[in-house]
Amino acid sequence: MRKSILVLSLLAVALVSGPLRAQQEKSLEAQVKDLAEQVEALQYDLDEVRKLSDDAQFWLRLSDVAEVDKVLLTGPPNPKEEETYGIANERHPIRIYLYTFLPKDLNKSRKHPAILLTHGGVHGDFGTYHVHLVREMVERGYIVLAPEYRGSTGYGREMYEAIDYGGLENDDVVAARDWAVEELPIDPKRIGLVGWSHGGMISLMAGFDHPDKFACIYAGVPVSDLITRLGYHEQGYTDLFAADYHIGKPPSKAVDEYRKRSPIWNVEKLKLPLLVTSTTNDRDVNVVEVEQLIVHLKAAGKTFEHKIYDDAPGGHSFDRLDTTFARNVRKDLYAFLDKHLK
Repeated sequence: MRKSILVLSLLAVALVSGPLRAQQEKSLEAQVKDLAEQVEALQYDLDEVRKLSDDAQFWLRLSDVAEVDKVLLTGPPNPKEEETYGIANERHPIRIYLYTFLPKDLNKSRKHPAILLTHGGVHGDFGTYHVHLVREMVERGYIVLAPEYRGSTGYGREMYEAIDYGGLENDDVVAARDWAVEELPIDPKRIGLVGWSHGGMISLMAGFDHPDKFACIYAGVPVSDLITRLGYHEQGYTDLFAADYHIGKPPSKAVDEYRKRSPIWNVEKLKLPLLVTSTTNDRDVNVVEVEQLIVHLKAAGKTFEHKIYDDAPGGHSFDRLDTTFARNVRKDLYAFLDKHLK
């Protein structure tokens, strides 16, 4: 009898504690989810604070040689954005920022050559590691334009998830160019595209699609083929492209989409002077990508310049560093720009 009572008691406890435990576990799961969302929101907030710090450094470190400004303009609408208040996406252009650096004491009654400098990174931004490059360019008499295209960090989640790698981000860069031609003393016939890594890819794609709007292209260690690239990178890199808010599929399920966004499959469009550089010890954009780009350009019968360095100090950043070697390498860049913009 006593044993039966004990069994019944344990069963009663189990029946009561079962739902209670499930409720507690559910509550804990909800708390973890809520905490994760808060951490994610905090990351975006910290990125915006860091961006404000970068902006201040640009003014502090370049104001002796340049008039520094940061303007707000618009690029094409974000096709993935939800309709709001009955206003369709096509009626709501995305807002992007553009850094402008004009040489001090510039004669604004005349038109001057400009460099459109595109930053790298799948989700990157125009950071202060560009300061010495901007200084060199404005000291050579160039107006420098640096757009923060969709997907750039430091502007919140909506901008981050508007990314369109190899797609509409190129149109944002062209929109920045068009704004600058209208608002600044820039010669529309003397604008050069300059970029490294992902920025090199954007320079290639924007120049391929709009040869009438640019005078030349410099592509340093450029991302050249996304299918090859995602094949040798880690899974986390592929996840950035396959995210629901981005392309939404890996290359294996969207080959044509990735080809459309890759320079090597667009080389037939090249009509501008082009200089491509790379190094054999690049651990980010493997030299195999740039070699493929060169092969495809040659196969298309294009005339261009290229140079691949052998284990250049600095690897992926070899010609952007503050070293004597990097400054000597950049002499080729400035000789190329002077030839086609001056």
